[in-house]
Amino acid sequence: MTDRGVIDLHARLGARHPDLRSLLAEDLPVVPDGAPVDYGFAEIGWLPVVPNPTKIVCVGLNYRDHRAETGNRPTRHPALFLRTPDSQVGHEQPLVQPRESATLDYEAEIAVVIGRGGRRIPRERAWHHVAGISCYNDGSVREFQRHTAQYTAGKKFPGTGGFGPWLTTMDELAPRLTLSCRVNGATVQSADTDGMIFPIDEIVEYASTVFTLEPGDVLVTGTPGGVGSRREPPVFLAPGDVVEVEIGGVGVLRNPVVNDQGCRG
Repeated sequence: MTDRGVIDLHARLGARHPDLRSLLAEDLPVVPDGAPVDYGFAEIGWLPVVPNPTKIVCVGLNYRDHRAETGNRPTRHPALFLRTPDSQVGHEQPLVQPRESATLDYEAEIAVVIGRGGRRIPRERAWHHVAGISCYNDGSVREFQRHTAQYTAGKKFPGTGGFGPWLTTMDELAPRLTLSCRVNGATVQSADTDGMIFPIDEIVEYASTVFTLEPGDVLVTGTPGGVGSRREPPVFLAPGDVVEVEIGGVGVLRNPVVNDQGCRG
């Protein structure tokens, strides 16, 4: 990926690397500056950055202002839950408002993609296991999220989360990351990583205590304050809306919202 277009590493590296997840199991190749692009951005369809991770581990209530707006008490450890790969779509692909509820909400988040796997990774080594960063919209169907004390039901509707547009490696990023969300051009969330309760290296340490992290696994690190469900009155996404999640130095993840056209049964 360059600012001019896309370089097709699959075509250049051969069939032994069918996707990014398999490539992350080895060192990422270095593409020379000025290498010719294979496709312009308008010529491709976008998938989630890692379409087939073994795990998408999300952190709830990880920004001080979001914890405050929800009225939740502090916890000693990150609150973890899982998403499934089919619950996410790529850049410019539609988010799907399920027919069962009109409470689809946005959550701008930073996605951390694991490059080097491991178990019980110490915090001081955490960044050695990170391949890079991408934008994430941890879209939530609030009505279903609140059916029980567990988040699962509101976090796994197909096509409700966005992941993209691409992976930015750590050598291109500043230590402090800025994060924002816009709905139809209006800013609804704005924060930086100083507002996190559990920083990224601590999340890697804790998550790798619970799980064996593998190349291509995704850690989604929490959303700041300003979610739609906590506004007065609440503001939920509707078909026709456009949601943008931006991380400074990374890019903008853009998704329109559509009705669920799937069949029952």
